[in-house]
Amino acid sequence: MATFKEMLQASFKSNDTEEWLDVHFTRPIGLVFALFWNKLGVHPNAITILSIFLGVAAAVMFYYTDLWHNAMGVLLLMFANFCDSTDGQMARLTGKKTLVGRVLDGFSGDVWFFAIYVSLCLRMMPQLIPGTDVKWGFIIWVLASVAGFFCHSPQASLADYYRQIHLFFLKGKEGSELDNYVQQRAIYESLPKREWFARVFYKNYAAYCRSQEKRTPQFQQFFKQYQQAQQEDPSLQVSPVSLPLLRERFLEGSRPLMKYTNLLTFNSRAICLYVTCLLNCPWVYLLFEIMVLTVLYIYMHRRHEMLCARLSEELNANR
Repeated sequence: MATFKEMLQASFKSNDTEEWLDVHFTRPIGLVFALFWNKLGVHPNAITILSIFLGVAAAVMFYYTDLWHNAMGVLLLMFANFCDSTDGQMARLTGKKTLVGRVLDGFSGDVWFFAIYVSLCLRMMPQLIPGTDVKWGFIIWVLASVAGFFCHSPQASLADYYRQIHLFFLKGKEGSELDNYVQQRAIYESLPKREWFARVFYKNYAAYCRSQEKRTPQFQQFFKQYQQAQQEDPSLQVSPVSLPLLRERFLEGSRPLMKYTNLLTFNSRAICLYVTCLLNCPWVYLLFEIMVLTVLYIYMHRRHEMLCARLSEELNANR
């Protein structure tokens, strides 16, 4: 029988893409929850639904300005994140992966943060802008919209895309959820109209994939050439550079960028949110998203595109 440590390792996507805080805190707790819920026969999708309710409850707590409500908000959002980790770990350990699970997994985090942004805006509207005698009012809704729609959403989606790309080169298709617009759109168009739920999912997921691909032209070019070279040379040898070596060089360049993908997902946002809400200055969290995380996003994107452009040139020169 596998030990807890072995099961924990098996529940990771990869050591390259796991964040330190997740490895040493979130994932072990999530695995304890996963083993407990699995023993009771609870499906991973039920845990994801629970995480949505916990995340929305946390958002309600962040509406208030007192320490007690905000501390409760921190705890509730932490438990929501544990549940989010739990469902993924359960799915990987038990093989209970479903279309509904994919929908819920992507949907849950969006619901948490949408509710949090609304609560923060309602909380800050009657408050004064620091250093002035003017209330935030409508301004805070504009700030939150910029932070959420123009910063948070593209940052998180590209960070996830880069992680799936890294997993693809590290483990192959079976170890990654790297998809593309053409395939997902084809699935959507092949589905009969009576399967409306699946059609809605694949139509939106295809659009999501397309948005990722449009922002990564250098990777799209490199990946296309890499796949063509594999098809043309079954031995995976493109003299004088082998494709396995090129794959390793891609991973070497991509691996240092994984820390930025982690910073642009949950933990750094959550920590900043916790601190600023407890100190009653949540507007700082919105500025953190707009200013600090945007700089990291631009840097990560530039580095990844430069890596792909360099390897693409190398591949072309040696074919």
